[in-house]
Amino acid sequence: MKYVLVIPDGAADEPIAELGQRSPMAAAHTPTMDALASRGKVGLTNHVPPNLPPGSEVACMSLLGYDPLVYFTGRAPLEAAAKGISLGPDDWAVRCNLVTIREQIMEDFTAGHVSDEEAASLLVTAQTALHNPAWEFVPGVSYRNLLLWRGDHSPFANDSCTIPPHDLIDKSVVDSFPRGSGSRELTEIMSSSAEWFADHPVNVSRRASGKLPATHVWLWGLGRSPTLESFVSRYGINGTMITAVDLLRGLASLVGWKRREVVGATGYLDTDYAAKGRAAIDELRSSDFVCVHVEAPDEASHEGNVRAKVESLEKIDALIVSPLYEALHSMGDYRILICPDHPTFIRLKTHSRGDVPFLISGTGIPSTGATAYHETAAAGDSQRVTHGWHLMGEFLGRPLHLPQGSC
Repeated sequence: MKYVLVIPDGAADEPIAELGQRSPMAAAHTPTMDALASRGKVGLTNHVPPNLPPGSEVACMSLLGYDPLVYFTGRAPLEAAAKGISLGPDDWAVRCNLVTIREQIMEDFTAGHVSDEEAASLLVTAQTALHNPAWEFVPGVSYRNLLLWRGDHSPFANDSCTIPPHDLIDKSVVDSFPRGSGSRELTEIMSSSAEWFADHPVNVSRRASGKLPATHVWLWGLGRSPTLESFVSRYGINGTMITAVDLLRGLASLVGWKRREVVGATGYLDTDYAAKGRAAIDELRSSDFVCVHVEAPDEASHEGNVRAKVESLEKIDALIVSPLYEALHSMGDYRILICPDHPTFIRLKTHSRGDVPFLISGTGIPSTGATAYHETAAAGDSQRVTHGWHLMGEFLGRPLHLPQGSC
């Protein structure tokens, strides 16, 4: 049996007037996903427990079949794992966005999608300015970077609290700096970065080109390394992850999956959808489980771009799901699961907690009578998986391989 999981990140949304009171999923032309829905099961689930942040760090852990209430320790440690960074028991990782803040307003949580090279140059300056060997800036992909604390005497504890910058778009940041243990240290770095970056050559060049400058670092999502049992010991099968986002790369590494890098996969609207589809088909020749994660719908939502979100969903259908579906037919028995991790509302330009529609189709999955795949169709099909992390076991059709005495 071949298994495919497609994650259209942040795809779930609400009815939008511009789309005739339809959601982007309902408005998008997605004939292959609709066909799969008509032959399989469509329903609702929720990947974000009430007391955890409604982000991919929680929701994608749930999608892979791990209860985030048990395993989640923070976003940054997952991204550290993606880079092969080993965290000791006293080490902490902190997510470090490069952002644009002007007149105390969070104008852009991506600093205009600063390039990898520009980000690395800015962080070299930040590292030099810190004068503290316990802190280490680690460049990542574009605006997505890390700050590590190495060694004991960490300023952080379980009460350390931060706010993601994508929750602050077009809002004042004055009352949104870190709180709890370590807040003084983090706030000092965030505030000082304005001076470090003000006349940096990267920003001089970006301003001259009409691009947004990276005015600050924004620190959030901190935590220590989680301990996740391997996917194969948990479900009796192994897998391959295809993604352009470090968070998912890290999750894959921590559960023992292979990672397939794809040239042209950017983690943005301009990602090479077709290349991801081709890579997934290629991996299925040697792997029984392939996951394809696409960040584009989420990015479109953060930008408040209705048309871009619809187009991203149509490209996922045409260039990833459709060729995968065709290839699976030649490989014998198969199942495909399509499910967003969380809603990202265009109206709010940020993540939200709440239901997301799932679709399971393939061998051994009877039709439940749905005719399309979107939020309204899923609600009408009355199929519900109450705890999102249970969805993986239902998809695979096999129970968890829990150690004796586990619950």
